Amino acid sequence: MPLDCCLVLAYCRPGFESECAQELQTQAADAGIAGHVRTQRDSGAVEFVAADAAQELAPLLDWRAQIFSRQRLAVFAHFPHLPRGDRLTPLLEVLRARGERFAEAWVEAPETEAGKTLARMCASLENALRAALRREHLLDPRAPRRLHLFAANETSFHLAAGAIAHAAPWPQGIARLKFPAEAPSRSTLKLDEAFLVLLDADERTRWLQPGMTAVDLGAAPGGWTYQLVRRGLRVTAVDNGPMAPSLMASGLVTHLREDGFRYRPKKPVDWLVCDMVEQPRRVAERIATWLAEGWCRHALFNLKLPMKKRWAEVQTCLAVLQDSLAAAGGSLHWRGKQLYHDREEVTIYARAGGGAGGPR
Repeated sequence: MPLDCCLVLAYCRPGFESECAQELQTQAADAGIAGHVRTQRDSGAVEFVAADAAQELAPLLDWRAQIFSRQRLAVFAHFPHLPRGDRLTPLLEVLRARGERFAEAWVEAPETEAGKTLARMCASLENALRAALRREHLLDPRAPRRLHLFAANETSFHLAAGAIAHAAPWPQGIARLKFPAEAPSRSTLKLDEAFLVLLDADERTRWLQPGMTAVDLGAAPGGWTYQLVRRGLRVTAVDNGPMAPSLMASGLVTHLREDGFRYRPKKPVDWLVCDMVEQPRRVAERIATWLAEGWCRHALFNLKLPMKKRWAEVQTCLAVLQDSLAAAGGSLHWRGKQLYHDREEVTIYARAGGGAGGPR
């Protein structure tokens, strides 16, 4: 039924509902939006209920400005007990009365074990919903928003909307990638996804050009180096371990058997990437040095999170970066995301700037 409150629905990795909720609550407070979060462990979703039923939610809905949310949507109707025999009729009653046209319609379930059992139902309902919306003239590819029907279980559903310009462009907020058979490790998918999620198409074209230079700290056996090489970058791979022979045969890789925390380039490079298994603050401090000293233009790195106080640890690491660049007379521009191919970690893109820093 249509809601009498303002509700934000956030998708996240199961087990990280607390971190997603803390981030959502923090961003709401920063935007002056009063409200509270509702969470359920391992549900893969978090709700934020605004105190004001007429509250403008746009400050909370830009998917690129969030780390632990895969997707955030404005919910306008909730069906706690949608009949299994006819789910479509009650949905259409609400959508007809609303009258809004949508660019497309997705039916989604959380990325949980229970949610996976709903896949067939979601696919069938999505086909039926799209056909019904076409008959009702409620689908228009020029419309600014997408319709999302979120199935918490077989009978409980949220109807929500996401602005095409500000919502994740993949169902469930997940960019699903195919593992390249020639890559030396599955970690390659993390960097491939990071480029897709943390950079837009124009940035990928301008910032990842053949002939550019990169350093990969903790490179062996070369999963991240592979993604740089396939884009034509010249890579210095820093690791005491061996690199995949196929990468060395490319002619684009120089392998240095050195400590990644001690290495410094002889001249600045375009990219620094780092997936070393180390305390997150130590990694943040090293990345901060590279950016503050001007050793790289762009940095993309993983922070391996502790079991507890993970949101606080991310905040601490970002503060390390911000303080270091401020001391050098600059500012931090960053974006972060817990990627689908991440586990107990988050991936951060960062660069130094002269103006105001922050997620952008």
